[in-house]
Amino acid sequence: MERINSDALRRLLKVYFIMGSINCRKSPEEVLSEAIAGGITMFQFREKGPGALTGNARLELAQNLQQICRDLGVPFIVNDDIELAIALDADGIHVGQNDEPAKAIRQRIGIQKIIGVSAHSLYEARQAITDGADYLGIGPIYPTSSKDDAEAVQGTFVIERVRNSRIAIPLVGIGGITVHNALPVINAGADGVSIISAVAGAEDVRAAAQSFVKVVQG
Repeated sequence: MERINSDALRRLLKVYFIMGSINCRKSPEEVLSEAIAGGITMFQFREKGPGALTGNARLELAQNLQQICRDLGVPFIVNDDIELAIALDADGIHVGQNDEPAKAIRQRIGIQKIIGVSAHSLYEARQAITDGADYLGIGPIYPTSSKDDAEAVQGTFVIERVRNSRIAIPLVGIGGITVHNALPVINAGADGVSIISAVAGAEDVRAAAQSFVKVVQG
């Protein structure tokens, strides 16, 4: 198998849902199923933070969510944990600047898997591309309470700078994105938006996902 092409990946990044058990008002399985019904295009399993599951409970949840993604045709990405991504044969992995570089990850997980890298500057974006990233998560765009280790808020500046530098790799905006502030992220040059609490914490998960689809697709 070959690596996914950029055009296909751009479509998958349109409404990129990130979630773990601590983000949900109800069972993660129910939340994910409703989010997919609402139109999310890719899913990232991120089980981090106070109260997050560990050990076998974490593995079991990952397996359950991965099966839902497989059944409903949505790519399943693992946040940071390379060993878990390999064990599950996940569709890909997303890593931050303090994690193993994409070049080393590629050697471990193979050419066909998706590798996303968080970037907070043009320099980091270029380095990630050199290392072999398939897409970049640019942010944090807006203030967020979903990540206690978030970098300084950037607004859409870095997205604009990366795009103006003629970098063609797919980009997704990350951090504090809601249905009310998503459009500027797309207008700045992002191919999609990633969301956590705006969908996972919604009373009507399916409707929340649908609202993002409408904004992103115009």
